[in-house]
Amino acid sequence: MAEIDYNALSNALSSRRFLPQVFDTAEEAKAAALAIIGTRSVGIGGSATVRDMGLAKTLQEQGNEVHWHWLAAKEAKQAARDKALTADVYMCSSNALTTDGRLVNIDGTGNRAAGLIYGPHEVVVILGKNKIVGSLDEAIERIKRDTCPQNARRLGLDTPCAKTDKCFDCRTAARMCNVTFILEAPTRPVKAFHVLIVKEDLGL
Repeated sequence: MAEIDYNALSNALSSRRFLPQVFDTAEEAKAAALAIIGTRSVGIGGSATVRDMGLAKTLQEQGNEVHWHWLAAKEAKQAARDKALTADVYMCSSNALTTDGRLVNIDGTGNRAAGLIYGPHEVVVILGKNKIVGSLDEAIERIKRDTCPQNARRLGLDTPCAKTDKCFDCRTAARMCNVTFILEAPTRPVKAFHVLIVKEDLGL
């Protein structure tokens, strides 16, 4: 897409009642996220961005209670997802952000959808410039082209997209495109919805 106008993007998010901040580097965004969270408990949705930024490790080291199924043993993953929804703060990334300020996501399990829509009362979403797109159609295209196949391979799922990098709208038991949701604005249960944008490529 054309060069990103970060001021216009911030204004678009603000007009929808999101709380945007723009950072040059992931380290700056990490510091901002840690400042927002403070000493509170944190639930984390599946996120390569959060993993690569080392946020969970830093939070644990400073004594925060962290609920993240990526850190849990197989038999404890569902419990970790459930506890994440009752934490003080929910943190994850988003699959795409449109230039008019809408967050677009596709989930397999739906725990991230629940966390962003009706979970903790404060949310922190962190995303890189590679996820910024011009329209909803481009957002869905990006997710199904770039995000879902890579995640399917990461999870070892037996889906057509994992083998071909193309979406076939499959009906397999391993399908991961089960929930598609667009956040036009924060829902009323969420009192503060932070969107931290990084001028670097981050995540899938």
